[in-house]
Amino acid sequence: MEILETERARTSLLALTLIGMALALAHTFGPPGPWGAVGIALVFVTAGVPTALEALGALVRGRLDIDLLMVLAAVAAWLVGSALEGAVLLTLFALSETLETRAMGRARRAVEALMALRPDTALLQGPNGVSEVPVETLQAGDIVIVRPGARIPADAVVVAGEGEIDQSTITGESMPVARGPGNTVAEATVNLNAVLTLRVTRPVAEGTVARMVQLVTEAQAARAPSEAFSDWFGQRYTIAVLLGAVVAYAGFLWWGLPHQDAMYRAATLLVAASPCAVVISVPAAILSALSAAARGGVLFKGGAALERLASVTAFAFDKTGTLTTGRAEVTSIEAVDGDEDGFLALLAGIEAHSEHPIAGAIRREAEARGLVPPELPHGAAIPSEGIIAGEWWAGNARMLSRQGLVAPDGHEVHDQTTIWAGKGGQLLGQVRVADRPRESSAAGLEALRGGGVRRLVMMTGDRRAVAIRIGRELGFEPDDIAADLLPDDKVRLVADLAERGSVAFVGDGVNDAAALARADVGIAMGVAGSEVALQAADVALLSDDMARLAEAQRLARRTAGIIRQNLIFALGAMVLLVIGGLFFNMPLPLAVLGHEGGTVLVVLNGLRLLADPIRGRS
Repeated sequence: MEILETERARTSLLALTLIGMALALAHTFGPPGPWGAVGIALVFVTAGVPTALEALGALVRGRLDIDLLMVLAAVAAWLVGSALEGAVLLTLFALSETLETRAMGRARRAVEALMALRPDTALLQGPNGVSEVPVETLQAGDIVIVRPGARIPADAVVVAGEGEIDQSTITGESMPVARGPGNTVAEATVNLNAVLTLRVTRPVAEGTVARMVQLVTEAQAARAPSEAFSDWFGQRYTIAVLLGAVVAYAGFLWWGLPHQDAMYRAATLLVAASPCAVVISVPAAILSALSAAARGGVLFKGGAALERLASVTAFAFDKTGTLTTGRAEVTSIEAVDGDEDGFLALLAGIEAHSEHPIAGAIRREAEARGLVPPELPHGAAIPSEGIIAGEWWAGNARMLSRQGLVAPDGHEVHDQTTIWAGKGGQLLGQVRVADRPRESSAAGLEALRGGGVRRLVMMTGDRRAVAIRIGRELGFEPDDIAADLLPDDKVRLVADLAERGSVAFVGDGVNDAAALARADVGIAMGVAGSEVALQAADVALLSDDMARLAEAQRLARRTAGIIRQNLIFALGAMVLLVIGGLFFNMPLPLAVLGHEGGTVLVVLNGLRLLADPIRGRS
């Protein structure tokens, strides 16, 4: 609200200033009258007084603000009889400030609009039925009903119902995702086509949207190195400009110029040398980039992380859950009698009550094929071997040995997990289960390579054979695959990479916290609901789409380029204006136009980043 109130106040004062300027110009270029003095007075009151108050406020806080330069230049122009030029300076400065405020407000509002995404009310299921309640009253454990087309009111887990969720508001993903019992859903996403029963996992004050807004707000408050430089430069340079104007005034008098001419040229120099464009050029680009990234599902913890990502030359990736789905999936089925579906249905029946991740993979595959598992006796788990359900059994090679059987030659592989199943002493078949690469991983890695990243490394605590299989599918060279690692090993390898250039580590934000912290840029993948990831990483990708990583680095590099453009333009324009003010008797209005015009141009150049969204896979 403070931003909006500032915008409204500036806009109202600017309107009065423009009216005053119009009256002053009408007096100058039209028939003379009393409105000329009235117009100039109005400009000095509506534009000069607020600027002076801001300058005084900065002085009280021990800062020399650029506003002070503008006020002194306008007063100096008025003292030497050039009140109209002073009014023009104040008018253009007020116009520039208003445009900057609106532009920067636009960048911030692009993120703050996230707050409007969540619904106002939710359908709470209680002992007396369903009632509509404000979302702020929801607590962890509450059961809510979400109808088709409605937004999810809070972070939750699906209890009943299956449907598709549009996550574009949070993760930026264009395609809906299927969600069913046991799956998590984030607040502010849209339930497209089913009635879902959800159990709330956290209140809205601690939910995804609230954390996103807090994270981005903190990011915008944190200064990047370029921003710190421009602020440092602006403070010290302002002092130099004030002293330089006094010296120049004395020099003009010594040169033989009349007092009024010397004062006029000193005022012109004050305007020409003011570093407004230099100071505003960096935050305009940084804030715009942070907002564009947030809309694309990428959260940076400040401009420093954004700038560091632009210079990264090597990426290290955790395998499980980052490059891969992190979930076991059936990769092949072999039935002794050739009936794969019949064997898979039987195996799903054996594993019906097991909570092991492999059992879950088998049941999901059977469900995906539309198979109905037979009713079998409740199984008894044999630790590190498998499960026995009456006459039927399923398990690894140790279970096979327990049944007095030997794996057929060539059927045991080292880069996948093999599950054998049978009845008594009869072998019925086997399935292989493995973690698979994410659909977006190969394209995302290729985009990074195409973007100029010199080295990509995969790190995993998994077996070497498994790592090689996944790495080969994703285009990693064998020398760039590190397996059988402990967390400390990952930290050491990241440190080794950092000795040869800036390195980013991409992980799940939970098991890889130490490596995330050691890297120049720590990036957490797919963390719309992970508190640990948001704390451990410098950058959080809210979706599992690896393509967004390359897009984020592209945006970071484009931001760095625009910052360079802004600084070169701002410094160059300032040098030209100073030379004109010192040696070529440049008129004050021209210095004003050059100064304010340059400031507006660098702001608009930075705002171009708002129209550069991060896109995922098409």
